[in-house]
Amino acid sequence: MQKQDQRDRKRGKGGILFVTSSLDIGGTERHLASICGILQARGWDLKVYCTGGEGPFAEVLRRNGVKVMVPPGAAGYRQGGVRGALRLPLTALHLFGVLVKGRFAIVHCFLPGAYLVGAPLAFLLRTRLLVMSRRSLNDYQQNHPLGGVAERRLHPLMSAVLANSRSVAKQLESEGVDVSRIGLIYNGVGDMGSVLTGRAQMRSRLGIDEHALVLVVIANLIAYKGHLDLIEALGRVKTQMPAGWRLLAVGRDDGLGADIRSRAEALGLDAHISLLGVRSDIPDLLNASDIAILASHQEGFSNAVIEGMQAGLPMIVTAVGGNAEAVVDGETGLVVAPRDPDALAAAILRLASDGELRQRYGAAGRRRVAVHFSLEACVAAYEALYRGLLAGKTPAEIAQLRYQ
Repeated sequence: MQKQDQRDRKRGKGGILFVTSSLDIGGTERHLASICGILQARGWDLKVYCTGGEGPFAEVLRRNGVKVMVPPGAAGYRQGGVRGALRLPLTALHLFGVLVKGRFAIVHCFLPGAYLVGAPLAFLLRTRLLVMSRRSLNDYQQNHPLGGVAERRLHPLMSAVLANSRSVAKQLESEGVDVSRIGLIYNGVGDMGSVLTGRAQMRSRLGIDEHALVLVVIANLIAYKGHLDLIEALGRVKTQMPAGWRLLAVGRDDGLGADIRSRAEALGLDAHISLLGVRSDIPDLLNASDIAILASHQEGFSNAVIEGMQAGLPMIVTAVGGNAEAVVDGETGLVVAPRDPDALAAAILRLASDGELRQRYGAAGRRRVAVHFSLEACVAAYEALYRGLLAGKTPAEIAQLRYQ
């Protein structure tokens, strides 16, 4: 196996360039940092180019020995708006130079913005292998129809188009991507780090009674993550919830925080809702919780869901994207319709009132993650992808990537 690895990497001389548009706090960014760190440690020659400038995960990558490159003058720069449009030519020119100099064997694009910039440049330079990862459902194309058209034009140029759930893979197929070029790689979760703070101590820090019921939602405060649906649901069952219950909302405020606070106050829930912002102690917060929730309207495949399952929490998720592929309804948690506060409320009340059911679902979820969604299995699939592509195979010919 070691000799085979050496042959594979020799064939891939020039290495792999990952092109992404963000290294901020988010699921895709965390996923990319996780796999790159392990691939680098295993001897793969790789680099990361972020069109959107620096972010917290840039430092994580560098600590793991991965070279990170950004456009010149990108400190504090974020894509979007007029400034982003004005900077696009400079970013494209700089990336072009990186591609010329690097002569990469594989260019792998994450996130739509990076795909629209990086893939055409890599194709023009006749990069041997081009890969795109679709990390969400294509709802975002409704607000960017021209971008959607451009993506569909680029798809035939790709050696592989990767999905992180069967739902995403089916959408790619409906967009005209050749089935033989579609591959499925689920997100994987590894050791999230030791829980440094005991359950009771963590609750004390948060001002929560040791015996209170604690719900947690880990998702940036974005409209499509369904926080307002969750607040509505809690408002409908507040008189039936156990005394002292609390909801911990963990994630960056992307503009929804004020609306959440306002609606919670109107429903008389403000004493029960804690918006904690970005946190680095996710394992401790999960350990201090009893139920994890994701009420999103759209999703590719959420890291937060499998992290909650790994922590032994019963899950309540909406039936969008890969949520129902991770959570088995009635076995590891409850799956409800999206945008349906009544269904969400009923699920919350069911788990809130049955501690034995919470424990059973939580234990089953932990076992399911270990079998199906480990970081080791995820990285092994990426290695199989790159080895297979370098050997002239399509994703459909690589066993770990087949989704049909």
